[in-house]
Amino acid sequence: MKANGEPVHGGEASHGPCLYVVATPIGNLEDITLRALRVLKEVDLIACEDTRQTRKLLDHYGIQTRMISYHEHNEMTRAAELIVNLEQGGRLALVSDAGMPSISDPGYRLITLAIRHHVPVIPVPGASAFVAALAASGLPTDSFKFHGFLPAKSGERRDELEKVRAAPRTVIYYDAPHRILDTLDDVVAIMGGSRHVVIAREVTKLHEEFLRGRADEVLEKLRARGEVKGEITLLIGRAEEAGEHKAPVRTATSIRQRLEQVMDERKLDEKAALKLVAKEMGVSRSEAYRELQRAKR
Repeated sequence: MKANGEPVHGGEASHGPCLYVVATPIGNLEDITLRALRVLKEVDLIACEDTRQTRKLLDHYGIQTRMISYHEHNEMTRAAELIVNLEQGGRLALVSDAGMPSISDPGYRLITLAIRHHVPVIPVPGASAFVAALAASGLPTDSFKFHGFLPAKSGERRDELEKVRAAPRTVIYYDAPHRILDTLDDVVAIMGGSRHVVIAREVTKLHEEFLRGRADEVLEKLRARGEVKGEITLLIGRAEEAGEHKAPVRTATSIRQRLEQVMDERKLDEKAALKLVAKEMGVSRSEAYRELQRAKR
């Protein structure tokens, strides 16, 4: 507090242009700070990912500030327009549909341009899906890494999971509900069924749910439902949680190496050798074949 009793707004410029990066609720509309509400009321313009989505929030709190769209399809040109506005003395708030702008959402281009043009960039922190999911996951929080969205294509997704297979920290991804079964299948194939995972679904929303346990068990629970809905955050426990340092799991590369070894030692063709390798590793021949094709790419 100031000596005269007025509150001090740390990190904010009282005059002149500035860009506020404002976090908005990821579900429950009550998850917004008093500071964020004040900023959204005081700025000249709100740049939002979807004006219809942001309108729901503004109407809920009676905020009348003018909006302008800023999303991945127009940010190349819109960012430059907004910088002009800022250089002319404007005060702008940047929001996404949910959570913190630029964290797996549009915003990075505008923020970097503002910095380049010496416009103050002021964060107004708040809700974040992956932070909320991590806090309630039960997985170690002393060391973690957030990777954003997993690739949609199977081969690229498996390559990504292969990179973090031996990670000594909790690993976090966003994923689409229609892909999560395939993703968990990949986790089991690459990291092993005993790897500890957490599926955080619809965090802060009406149907919020946390599924915790072995990757193979969580996969079967979701598979039994037939259809998975809602926004998904996938958290994968660190390698030593499941003892991977003691018993390395199979990989596409290890299957290929073992196949070549069996073909050479037993003088078998690839088809016959693959059948033996699959049995040896406890997987189906079709799964072993997919892994082999991936290794050959």
